[in-house]
Amino acid sequence: MSKYFCFSILFFFLLTSNAQNDISVNGTVLDINTQLPIEFATVFFSNVRDSTVIDYTTTDKNGVFQINTKKYETPVFLKINHTDYQPFVEEQPSLLESKNFGKLYLLNNKYALNDVVIVQDVPVKIKKDTIEFNASSFKVRPDANVETLLKQLPGVDIDSDGKITVNGKDVTQFLVNGKPFFDKDGAMALKNLPADIISKVQVSDFKTRKEELAKQESTSDFASINITIDEKKNKGVFGKFLGGYGSSDRYESSFILNFFKNKQKISVLASSNNINATGFSMDDVFDNMGGGRNNKKEVTASAGGKGITQSNIAGFSYSDEWSKKMEAVGSYDFKNTTNTNESKAKQLNFLPTGANITDSDSKTKNENTSNKANFELEYKIDPTTRLVFTPNLSQTHSNNSAIASSNTQNDKGEALNESESKSTRENDNFLFGNTINFNKVFKKKNRNFSFVLSNSNSKNESDGLIVSKTVFFVNNRPNIERNQNSLTNTTLGSYSVDLEYTEPITDSLRVRVGVDLDWSKDENDLKTYDFDASTQSYSDLNELQSNFLSSSRKSIRPKVGLTYDKEKYSFNFNSSTAVTDYDNQSLYLNKETDLNQKYFLPFLNAQIRYKISRSKYFSMKYDYSNSLPTALQLMPVANLSNPLNTILGNPNLNPSATQTASVSFKNYNFRSRTGYNLYLKSDFYKDEVVSTAIFDANGKKTTTYINIDDTFSTSIGGSWNKSVKKEAHVWRYGLSLNGNYSFDKGFTNAVLYNTRALRVTPAIYFSYDYGEVLTIAPSYRFTYTENRYENYLIDANSNVLHKVNLQTTTYWPENWVFGNDFGYNYNSNLSSEFKKDFYLWNTSLSYSFFDKKMMLKVKVYDVLNQNQSATRTLSPTAIRDEENTVLKRYAMFSLTYKMGEFRGKKKKYKEKQKEEDEI
Repeated sequence: MSKYFCFSILFFFLLTSNAQNDISVNGTVLDINTQLPIEFATVFFSNVRDSTVIDYTTTDKNGVFQINTKKYETPVFLKINHTDYQPFVEEQPSLLESKNFGKLYLLNNKYALNDVVIVQDVPVKIKKDTIEFNASSFKVRPDANVETLLKQLPGVDIDSDGKITVNGKDVTQFLVNGKPFFDKDGAMALKNLPADIISKVQVSDFKTRKEELAKQESTSDFASINITIDEKKNKGVFGKFLGGYGSSDRYESSFILNFFKNKQKISVLASSNNINATGFSMDDVFDNMGGGRNNKKEVTASAGGKGITQSNIAGFSYSDEWSKKMEAVGSYDFKNTTNTNESKAKQLNFLPTGANITDSDSKTKNENTSNKANFELEYKIDPTTRLVFTPNLSQTHSNNSAIASSNTQNDKGEALNESESKSTRENDNFLFGNTINFNKVFKKKNRNFSFVLSNSNSKNESDGLIVSKTVFFVNNRPNIERNQNSLTNTTLGSYSVDLEYTEPITDSLRVRVGVDLDWSKDENDLKTYDFDASTQSYSDLNELQSNFLSSSRKSIRPKVGLTYDKEKYSFNFNSSTAVTDYDNQSLYLNKETDLNQKYFLPFLNAQIRYKISRSKYFSMKYDYSNSLPTALQLMPVANLSNPLNTILGNPNLNPSATQTASVSFKNYNFRSRTGYNLYLKSDFYKDEVVSTAIFDANGKKTTTYINIDDTFSTSIGGSWNKSVKKEAHVWRYGLSLNGNYSFDKGFTNAVLYNTRALRVTPAIYFSYDYGEVLTIAPSYRFTYTENRYENYLIDANSNVLHKVNLQTTTYWPENWVFGNDFGYNYNSNLSSEFKKDFYLWNTSLSYSFFDKKMMLKVKVYDVLNQNQSATRTLSPTAIRDEENTVLKRYAMFSLTYKMGEFRGKKKKYKEKQKEEDEI
């Protein structure tokens, strides 16, 4: 372990050693006539040669600006812009040392000559927490898409997986004209919308729906991007059609059509495949092969998931502005998936004086069909009042079947038990949910009232059949044979009301008061019938395996909070106490049990954010919360569904309390395109609900629940990344280190055990882009896991994972695309029955024709035919090795057709070049 620890310390030291040779430039911007300071003026430096933005900032309420930037040896422009003033431009021969520009004056537009038209082509504007880029100020090819445009913006980075960051913040929301554009992650717009129809790109902090309606500051560490389309070009249709067939009867097909006209957007899509792709892919190189590709984020030695999945999906989405006061968004999704899988596993269960080893095999087939509809209606009663309805419906039907077997022996090799079973289960679920959000913003700034009413109602019916036999080998224990039909009916209803009023005390201080009202009730009725040979039907009620559970919760939660918000820092504090009536009832073996308890549960959270500069900030968070045990954990009802594990509730359980504390620091310098972040997070548990187990001589387990104190989990880590752009060359590289240390306790055979778990994961990546010709992206991830035990037969166990990946894509010769995705995975301590390592190589070759509207492609998945899914899981009580079915080698030919028409779209690049050459 010592060498891994030293390596991690060295790695972390390199991560945080980011010395930068910065200079500081400052000054004050004033109105030339009134001599008053000008707030929110955009101050930026740009390259004289090509107008590239170097660095930018905005003035504060005193008109002061300060820019910390790198030295620059070539001539630059200092530019100052404000919507109410004429622009200021001053050329500097270089930026080699810190400088105070003193007082800089702007002339108000109202004093400009009447016959002078002032045109401001400002590449960057900063309005409080929003950065706005003028798309026309950044040069891209006329046929480029939005993704290409974003890559040109300072502070914006898109990696090889399509992940977008802005000034070091992850982008979790992508909007077009202020609304989602067909998909949440923005992939549809990034890949399909042409850059030349874009007017502005706005970057801001991500806000929750409540923060957005209340016009409150964001409390999130994530970013949101909104692109606005030029009003003269805000109409179009685009789509993609794909069909492919290959060896081993593998196939994929899909289409998507998108229409937009001003505020109206309509999207229709469908897909069908049997290559483990359960969504819709925008990957132009591998298409839906992404369902089984190498994934740099995975740390287990597997690829492709469990089993083979055949999926069929269809759906549509719609959004429009019905009137100036009413906006509507709606979607419908149909999905049908069938998953088949064969798995084998070996599990070592720790005991205080030994261990049990279980070998198991299973064959499963799971079919799920779902229909989901979501709506959102937003009504603007007046400019300060909004009412939002968000109903949703879903219906799901599933058919599952399984054939399973297992055998268990002790550490001496003596047989304890074995079992075989065949089972089927059919489920029907219906869910209706709705949220009504009313928000009123008053004339006084930051005064706000919100009312949120939510409900969720569901019903589930389950019908299962099982035939099983369990044989015990010790102490002449009787065997268990079952031929049963189990019927389960579950209903759940929950309702909540959230009332909150915000009152500003000063410009910086706001106080919130409110109350949350919650009510929920769920019922579970289980009836199990044994097969009656005389009637050849399932008619003999098994009372040991039948029960009724009911749980209801009523809660009143007064709350108070405050926000103190300054330009450089903010403080948020919220506190509440839930007065909860928790009533649980059970009927088991003709005995009724009523467990009615009342709790006073405190909740508290606080957050401090300090903004050192525009892209450098520090935050601290603290959260204290409580959770109640479930009815299954509380009630004295025996769950005998598994012949090898009987589960009993414990009526003496207490609520669990969790304290979470975290600190984080982020810094991104878009001048050098360098960023890093550090974080530390700890969770401390009191009265944590954990399961305890008692094994008898046959390896049969009896499980119940208890409260445990003084357990915790701590995570620490950071990352560093840098981008270098020189003409057509772009290099991106970075490294990260993440670690976790946890302490768990519990009881096995009435003996207390302790487990200390350590996990360390360093990773490094690199990518190189040469214009639109070549992309190379290697990466490496190493994971070390170690568990140390007390009061077990073994003292410690460890595992090492290595994951190497190389992705290459070439776009030469013209119209040809050649992609490769090569990975190697190694798992050090798998059992001898499992292969420790494997290679996964996917490749794709495509040719575009008909003005790149048609694409012919051949691709091969798992070229070396080595793919596998073998994993090792270390837990406080067991070690489990498991292998599942995965996709193996296949080749596929496909044909893709793309279409796109946009009103006012500029001429194609080739046509424009031809005209310019002729001139």
